[in-house]
Amino acid sequence: MDRLAMLRQFVAQKPDEAFPRYGLAMELRKRGLLAEAIAEFRELVARNPGYIPTYLMAGNALVEQGDRAAALAMLHQGITAARAAGDAHALGELESAAAALEG
Repeated sequence: MDRLAMLRQFVAQKPDEAFPRYGLAMELRKRGLLAEAIAEFRELVARNPGYIPTYLMAGNALVEQGDRAAALAMLHQGITAARAAGDAHALGELESAAAALEG
């Protein structure tokens, strides 16, 4: 079984767990399947809004897809989530990424 199939199986078994879905989204992105990756990132945000790494990676995937407006929205959503979680490191990364897109 290849990695992608394995990750899909993990997500099917435990759809509300953040890490398997994040891994699936990252694998899809790595393979250039951006639309599928973005769908998984969005599902992850819906199910686990406190899983902060999602926002930067989703924003990057949206930029790769050419959707700067959606990327900025995702990054700003992540900034809010990182502030709420007290995650200063992620907050800095998200703010830098948003500033780069805005500037």
